[in-house]
Amino acid sequence: MKTHNAKKELSMLPLLAVVIALCIGGHFILQPNYQDSRLSEYFLAALPFLMFAIVIVAIRKAMKAEQNDDVIRKE
Repeated sequence: MKTHNAKKELSMLPLLAVVIALCIGGHFILQPNYQDSRLSEYFLAALPFLMFAIVIVAIRKAMKAEQNDDVIRKE
């Protein structure tokens, strides 16, 4: 069983904080005061793509960390 390095897992927290902020911001923009704005419409349309990009970054970061762990264990 692999042991996990807490420091590497904690490095993912900023990505999580950005995704949480995007979710909260998206719900905030859905208020009736902002629904007539074109800018809010574009932001809400781009929101899923931004979150998907953050997920890809997180997966690459996790893969790189796991590869580094494997190299260190083999030495």
